[in-house]
Amino acid sequence: MGGRQVREARQLLTGALDGRPAAELPGAAHDAVARLGAPARLVALLRELAAGAGDPAGCARLSYRHVLGFDKLLLFDGGPQHMLRAHVWHPRGRRGAPEDIHNHRSALASQVVRGSLGMELYEETDGTTEPPAGTGSDGGLTTVRYQESLAEGGDWLLAERGRAQLRLTHVARYAAGSGYALAPHALHRAWCSADEPTVTLFLEAGTHRRPHTDVFSGPGRRETATAKHPLPVEDYLSELTALARLVEG
Repeated sequence: MGGRQVREARQLLTGALDGRPAAELPGAAHDAVARLGAPARLVALLRELAAGAGDPAGCARLSYRHVLGFDKLLLFDGGPQHMLRAHVWHPRGRRGAPEDIHNHRSALASQVVRGSLGMELYEETDGTTEPPAGTGSDGGLTTVRYQESLAEGGDWLLAERGRAQLRLTHVARYAAGSGYALAPHALHRAWCSADEPTVTLFLEAGTHRRPHTDVFSGPGRRETATAKHPLPVEDYLSELTALARLVEG
């Protein structure tokens, strides 16, 4: 179901991603999300989806306020091949602490449509690796590792897996019109680096998804289960309308 914008977006994603070798997926996903994230094109797509095109009931069930601090709106569910989402990030201080360091279940690409996004990349070390210049006296960050999985009902589950030492390897800021792609195991965290909401178009790609992700947090007790609260369909459609206005404005 859907109008011209929905059909063309689906065709673009299918043509760009289906059948790609795993090594090529991050680059292909980045090219696709950059094309779909052009503001005028994205606004037209959002307005069509907000009018009921696509699968509003199915997408609303997978849209929510994410535990990592941003609003997550599913636009297309391509099954095992791809999932396209819009993320709305809020300036620090409005939605709590910055997100945990984590990786993903599949290759991903993110395009900044409005505002700006900061991002850090990390690698796990044994505590003896020499840090690069500019990362501080020892470059190390002591964390608690969790294995994150999804319950049958979709809630987040965290299982502690001991301590881990991480090292910061890269810091970047992405302005509107730029973006990045990452392999599934890449450790990172991101945040809104603007004084106003930031909008990103986020694409997960690949048929071979990992059963869990790794989350690295500071010391302290964490809840082992966090409930998801999907948006009602009416609220989901209203969020799409508001998002189109935000991108357009």
